[in-house]
Amino acid sequence: MLSWLAKKILSRNYARLRAGDYRPLLRFDARDVRFRFPGDNSWATELQGKRELERWLQRFVQSGIQIFADEIVVKGPPWNTTLCLRGHNYLKSAAGETVYENRYVIWGHASWGLLKDYEVYEDTQKSRALDEYFANHGDPIAAAYLEAAAGSA
Repeated sequence: MLSWLAKKILSRNYARLRAGDYRPLLRFDARDVRFRFPGDNSWATELQGKRELERWLQRFVQSGIQIFADEIVVKGPPWNTTLCLRGHNYLKSAAGETVYENRYVIWGHASWGLLKDYEVYEDTQKSRALDEYFANHGDPIAAAYLEAAAGSA
């Protein structure tokens, strides 16, 4: 029952995210939420707090990436809930060509309906390729990341 409800809520919030509004998703994060996105790309981060996460989500929305939740598993009592989400995302160019596709898993913990911490796992090579695409199409964050990575190699 919890997994079904979580999928309904998250599917609605992801639809809003795809439409450019990250606020419904952010409402389910605790004020001191801890977020991790490991990898070797400009999306990689480890941050704490809703304000920091909001900046990351703003970039996500601006990028135009389309995200979908395929399956959600929720277990535990309301004060100590574990959730696992498997999904996919993609980005199409202005011409309609798919320039990015990936699958992801999110593992997290919540208390009384608010996410306390979560981590996103995905194919980081595809995320790095997305950086290259964005750098070639005017994204200063991706370009700066690739330049710094090339300088440290």
